[in-house]
Amino acid sequence: MSSCLTPEEALALGRWVKLICGASNQDLAGIEDLCGIFSLAGVHCIDGAVDAAVVAAIRRGIDWAEARGASRPWLMLSLSDGDDPHFRKAWFDPACCPPVCPRPCERVCPALAIGLAATGAPGVLAERCYGCGRCLPACPHGMIEERSQVLAGADVPPLLAELRPDAVELHTHPGRGVAFAERVGQLRASGVQLQRLAVSAGLEGTAQSPSALVAELWQRFSLLRGAGFRPLWQLDGRPMSGDVGAGTARAAVKLVAAVLPQAPPGPVQLAGGTNAHTLPQLTSYPLQHRIAGVAFGGVARRLLQPLLLEAQGRGRSLLADAELFPLALGLARELVNPWLERT
Repeated sequence: MSSCLTPEEALALGRWVKLICGASNQDLAGIEDLCGIFSLAGVHCIDGAVDAAVVAAIRRGIDWAEARGASRPWLMLSLSDGDDPHFRKAWFDPACCPPVCPRPCERVCPALAIGLAATGAPGVLAERCYGCGRCLPACPHGMIEERSQVLAGADVPPLLAELRPDAVELHTHPGRGVAFAERVGQLRASGVQLQRLAVSAGLEGTAQSPSALVAELWQRFSLLRGAGFRPLWQLDGRPMSGDVGAGTARAAVKLVAAVLPQAPPGPVQLAGGTNAHTLPQLTSYPLQHRIAGVAFGGVARRLLQPLLLEAQGRGRSLLADAELFPLALGLARELVNPWLERT
């Protein structure tokens, strides 16, 4: 069965599926539940923050699924070579919030990280915020700011040596070749033998063309080859937006169509706006057979959010609720199975 493929087999056959927990997401209970459900649904990799508590939560979820017959997915940890929207959190001082404000920030937050209704406390619940940035323009008073969560270089080798991931994802932007090389050096210094080093890049928020992005990827490829790492290219269409709708899926497909024909060697995976609409939109793309797989982030979290909250209201985890976890597993399989069964 396709769900029993190893991660490398799935990449080779175009059936690879990754769950993105979020590079800044520290909602430990939610992460454990998501990882348990999606591991049992058959994902090949789970991506999370370089944080000991987050990694422990991911592994608890994987262990729960493995005890129920799931194959063990790779643990992938996310780093960046500089400022990046995936590595930030929103912040504002709730004491300065006007009492008559309609709080549009609360309504647009997909993580339910803002406001009394969601958290029981005013302001941003930092562990839930994963940096999507939708609240920033929504605030009518301009009070919300973003705070960077990029890991210091000196901290990378000892943390990776402690956490022992199977793979690392390195987010990069055009023009940051030197910083990328420094991160690669830190990965080598950790001594961890990685199955893959995923390079996540896109055009969102840049003035670059697809051809310029291709040139940047080839430069990254030369660095990785010299360092002995095996690349996995993650083309990030519209970051952290898969829960929005079909339009974001088009952004991801458009980017891969522009970049894939000239991409450097290595499997290429879709991300950034991916959801249930992504695979159907690939059917008319002539090079679709060269796409190794997909990563689901916001859409996966949004899909299970009602059940996560219901279990929380019952005072237990979703994995411990015998009534709710089969419902959650059914929803996860609806999202994942079309890729696992892809021909």
